[in-house]
Amino acid sequence: MNQFVNGEWVTEYEATDEDGEFDRQTTSFRDTVAPEDVEAGRYHLYVCNACPWAHRTLITRKLLGLDGAITVDYVDPYRDDGGWQFTPEKEACTADSVNGADYLRELYVAADDDYTGRVTVPVLWDKQEDTIVNNESREIMRNLTTRFADLGNGVDLAPVDLRDDVDRILDEIYEPINNGVYRAGFADTQEAYDGAVAELFDALDRWDEVLADRRYLAGERLTEADVAMYTTLVRFDEVYHTHFMCNRSLIREYDNLWPYLRDLYQTPGFGETTHMGHITEHYYTTHPDVSPKRIVPTGPDPDFGAPHDRDDLAGEPPTRLCMWMVYTPMDMPDTKRGRERKGRTKRQQRREREIERALAARDRSLDFEELYDDEEIELDI
Repeated sequence: MNQFVNGEWVTEYEATDEDGEFDRQTTSFRDTVAPEDVEAGRYHLYVCNACPWAHRTLITRKLLGLDGAITVDYVDPYRDDGGWQFTPEKEACTADSVNGADYLRELYVAADDDYTGRVTVPVLWDKQEDTIVNNESREIMRNLTTRFADLGNGVDLAPVDLRDDVDRILDEIYEPINNGVYRAGFADTQEAYDGAVAELFDALDRWDEVLADRRYLAGERLTEADVAMYTTLVRFDEVYHTHFMCNRSLIREYDNLWPYLRDLYQTPGFGETTHMGHITEHYYTTHPDVSPKRIVPTGPDPDFGAPHDRDDLAGEPPTRLCMWMVYTPMDMPDTKRGRERKGRTKRQQRREREIERALAARDRSLDFEELYDDEEIELDI
């Protein structure tokens, strides 16, 4: 792996400790956006579609309706010795529209000319101060959720009454699951690998049981915890199972994790930000120690659009999310509208058609209670 040492680019450094265990560096830029500094158009995200940590911020930006308030650029999923690169000629990649950099590393030394550490995504950049605000995905999510609420659509992914639970769940899934797949894949000893895999599947088994009677990780509300879990689960069968040798089970074999994953994928903001082509290209071509031939497998091809049947559980996506986002089921990548409609209840289909008509007219006055006739519902707005 590559990193800076006192502002100098070094193309090789050890990513494991003396016990052969993967040692993830702590991110270095950890500022919070001050309330008085929140402005539409001032901040910019640098992301990679392939990276699960960056994907968290893309989903959050979409869920909160911040597309118009926070701009974004996408680096190439293939990372060479120069690090993350801007390749606008490549599908779904962009130039650096803010600083005109060729490599993301240029922004790190622009922010700190004596920087030591890895160059990672996501990056939240302040256009006014010309510097990195934060490069820790969890903190960027919380900044977007809390600091930028007035610029978005009213969706709250960390409601005050659930915030302690959300933070606890984020802590609980990070080491064994989010980071656990990397600990398994980059392990240099059998002991390190065995320990990581055991912790990973113990945690997956546990959360599979939890999701048997709750729609989301924290209960009835979609939160940051679900965003964090999703970006690992959606990559699991296509990448982590094979590439990182996390092959005790597939997510598709779980009774509850698999429907839960499909439920999230079909929720506005999740599937449309999932670029499986970039995901598989990145992992299979960027880690030569793990996959030296750099051959991208052709499968599997999980059917994320299949009915998930989790609508009977308490909870549903925020109504404002469905109402305000410029989105229809037709926008989901690698799916067809007909397949999305198949197997969905008449109530769901009727709601989707009304949402589509309202969005087409950009009508935010639609009365959602009318969509449910005389049913007693509580709108999460």
